[in-house]
Amino acid sequence: MIPRSIALAAAIFGVASCLAAQDTRTVIEPLLPTVCATLNARLTRVGHTLAPTDEQKLDTARIQKAIDRCDKSMAVMLHVDETRDAFLAGPLRLKPGVTLIVGMGVTLFASRDPALYAVSPGSCGIVSHGGMRGCKPLISADNAPGAGVMGDGTIDGRGGEKMLGSQYSWWDLAQQARAGGGQQVPRLIVVDHSDDFTLYRITLKNSPNFHVTYNHGNGFTAWGVKIDTPHRVADSAHPLARNTDGIDPGDGAKNVTITHCSIRDGDDNVAIKGGLGGATNMTISHDHFYWGHGMSIGSETNGGVSKIRVFDLSLDGTDAGIRIKSNGSRGGLTHDVIYNDVCIRNSPNPITLDTAYSAAGTLKGNSPPSMRDVTLENVRVSGGGRFTFNGYSHDYRIGATLNGVQITDEANYTYKVSHADLTLGPEPTNLDLPKGTALTSADSTITGTPAEGNPPSCDDKFVPFPQ
Repeated sequence: MIPRSIALAAAIFGVASCLAAQDTRTVIEPLLPTVCATLNARLTRVGHTLAPTDEQKLDTARIQKAIDRCDKSMAVMLHVDETRDAFLAGPLRLKPGVTLIVGMGVTLFASRDPALYAVSPGSCGIVSHGGMRGCKPLISADNAPGAGVMGDGTIDGRGGEKMLGSQYSWWDLAQQARAGGGQQVPRLIVVDHSDDFTLYRITLKNSPNFHVTYNHGNGFTAWGVKIDTPHRVADSAHPLARNTDGIDPGDGAKNVTITHCSIRDGDDNVAIKGGLGGATNMTISHDHFYWGHGMSIGSETNGGVSKIRVFDLSLDGTDAGIRIKSNGSRGGLTHDVIYNDVCIRNSPNPITLDTAYSAAGTLKGNSPPSMRDVTLENVRVSGGGRFTFNGYSHDYRIGATLNGVQITDEANYTYKVSHADLTLGPEPTNLDLPKGTALTSADSTITGTPAEGNPPSCDDKFVPFPQ
């Protein structure tokens, strides 16, 4: 019998061979490391949280002590102890080569006490008006190569629960910051300068802010990760979960694989952020995205984004589907990007390549964005929505190939094309793009002729979120 890890890896690279998968590593399914210490739970979940009497019973010190004592290539295991199934912690630091395993049935709850995360006294749990970052993350890996977070348990950031001593939740602060200022709240997992970091099988939920960021590193794998956080509903009385991105690799990150993951959250499901250090050599494969803002690149592209391959992806009810976003305050070149075998349904914005993203920075500035060598192959869309190919100017354009991009229903679709050069084919593409005078006045060109095709069904792509 072929081992499961080899079989799955072969499946990935069989599909990816035609795409020249851009994570240059050979990525196979991770293995759980040998355990150096097992810690038994001392707390018990009450519903989806902890009893008020347990909110000060922190496990931070004993978890950190076990991590610090663990040898490289080994792991600390958080384990269920009969009816006790919960841990409570403030900020934890991973060390090189050490993995934290959250065992099956265990929930690691983040403390709701802002003081524990404060970078300086009073800096966390507020809306600030400076450029600082006021909170430490729940789990950090800084200069910790070979570290990881694994297991079949759950890490719950408790973003929707009230902070201790406050009438507001972390997510309430995010909503308040829309009027001006910055939400000073923790992220769940922040990885910096840590090559070969691994997330495996873990469930992450309810982060106060981004769930996972990976910067300045060579080698990041997220395999079989579930992210499960409420949808942000913009016009509701309690919008919930603003800025709760799923997985954000960028700013000096390269050789990244995100595979076999299921993600639903209140912002980008995945966002590749090309900050000053750029972002390159990334493979996103065999994933399912549900509510959220889709498969995104940007909004930071000022360091450049390149060599990105996305394939075998479903986007089911996401606010946006395939999305590259930037603006004149943080733009750069995005190129050599291929999407293949993607199914999108019920998204208001199924395909968006936009250089006028207004939620971050001014639209015009000294860092104009452009996009070229962007290819969409075998992409199927249903449920209606708006297609956007919106370049920055005559000199900073969008260049994209639409090869087998098919609308598969009779829903209503609209189009915006500006400063763009689009090529259709060779496989049939049936988008009803602007023509004639409308196209000329938009400073755009279209090469090729729209045509109906016979795209494969997406029925097997849209699967329920795994419980």
